[in-house]
Amino acid sequence: MATACASTSWMLPDPERVDTVLITVGRIGRAHGVRGAVAVTVLTDEPDRRFAPGTALICAPTSVGPLVVHEVRWHSGRLLVNFENVTDRSAAEALRGTELQCEVDPHDRPADPEEYYDHQLIGLAVRTTGGRELGTVAEISHLPAQDLLIVRDPADHEHLIPFVSAIVLSVDLQQGIVIDPPAGLIADTDAGGKATP
Repeated sequence: MATACASTSWMLPDPERVDTVLITVGRIGRAHGVRGAVAVTVLTDEPDRRFAPGTALICAPTSVGPLVVHEVRWHSGRLLVNFENVTDRSAAEALRGTELQCEVDPHDRPADPEEYYDHQLIGLAVRTTGGRELGTVAEISHLPAQDLLIVRDPADHEHLIPFVSAIVLSVDLQQGIVIDPPAGLIADTDAGGKATP
């Protein structure tokens, strides 16, 4: 199944250079214990890579960091992270709500060929198997159960497309995305994605 990984938002770190993009890989939650650990909501399919000890993560807001990962561990299904120079509960609580980001090459791909970074999907054309052009991917919403492609058509209407293999049949970073929507998913379409009268 194709999935979007990493960011809920992305931006170019330097408008003059397009050699890297920022991806959001996590969001700091509450403090855990008294020694500066924090629970992190993981927003990447590559947590072992993005939260490796020694990794410097860019923070939003920028006044907080960068933060350097000192130690990580999983506890009851949650990622717990200790950052360098964050040694007590008060310092950890002050980080709550901070988004953690890293720079990636805009052409870099996740290790799994069925995964994509959000910035690679945003702007891709979306069409149905019946040939109907729906619009372009404006945003990806990362929900607990599944990711959603938010597709905006030329009339500025939004279509919410579950990013699951039963609906998203193919993703080609040059040609766009082909979907096979079930009846009722897209206004005025039948199960094959053809416009109905």
